[in-house]
Amino acid sequence: MTPAFLIQLLLQVWLPIALLVAAGGLWTRYRADAFPPGKLRVYLNRLVVDVFAPPLLFALSAQAHIDRQMLTVPPITIAGILVSLALLYPLLYRSRLGAALSRETRAAILLAGCFGNVLFMGYPTLTFLYGDIGGSYAAFADVLASTPLVWTLGVWIATRLGHEGGHGHSLLRTVFTLPPVWAFVLGFAVNFAGLEVDPLVKAAKFMGQATIPIMLFTLGLSIPWGDLRPTPPVLAAVAVKLAIAPLIVWGLSRATLGGLHDAQTAAILEVAMPTMLMAASFADRFNLDVRAAALTASWTSLSFLVTLPVWIALLR
Repeated sequence: MTPAFLIQLLLQVWLPIALLVAAGGLWTRYRADAFPPGKLRVYLNRLVVDVFAPPLLFALSAQAHIDRQMLTVPPITIAGILVSLALLYPLLYRSRLGAALSRETRAAILLAGCFGNVLFMGYPTLTFLYGDIGGSYAAFADVLASTPLVWTLGVWIATRLGHEGGHGHSLLRTVFTLPPVWAFVLGFAVNFAGLEVDPLVKAAKFMGQATIPIMLFTLGLSIPWGDLRPTPPVLAAVAVKLAIAPLIVWGLSRATLGGLHDAQTAAILEVAMPTMLMAASFADRFNLDVRAAALTASWTSLSFLVTLPVWIALLR
């Protein structure tokens, strides 16, 4: 990895991310009286899910070149989530590391350590590395792996593990009422039908451009800037999310697939992404420990600046 490559990575990926996160942090410092960051975060998340993310995912799935390599991305991403769960659950629920924590705190850290930011940080990272097809890798990882598991397994963790005697929500109903899922399916249908809808795809991608900046801004709103000191359980989740789980998935992928192509290396990078941006909002929605979720998301996002070049060097 050359110094020129690192400079371009800094300018094209890290700098925009850092500026948007910093803008969210400045809002919490200077504009909190005008509009409370907690409420703003919830509203912006809803706006993205209902308005801006669907056209982006439609455009990416409608123009994706779907082949066997592309279809390996979701299984590898799912493997990363399940490996993280298998590592973190015994640490948080069956060891002294999590013994002193409430159920709400353990569930929040578990969720933050399992589910990654595969679209909102994955998209700019993978498009930088692989070009336009990198955006399709991110979309497939999000809609065919991360999003369904967040709203099924993630909801189960939040309701069953996060609360005494908790009961699951209607999981399938939750997934099938998400606009991004339907937009992705519609894009798939257009793609397979071979329809020429280039003007619609360009318009959808233009609308979707707001998605990533808004979500990175909400990350800045979520970070507990006044107290960033991590706890040992949070550090364990950071280590699993950014290093241990991706390393295991990398080994499993090489053992099962042999030589790894761009699609597989992109999927492993998705496994190594930091915590999903909506971790704090998700915790708030299900009455978990919002600060623990935000703290884990903060430290995975900050540590990602160090781990990303390492993973790129290993995989490329």
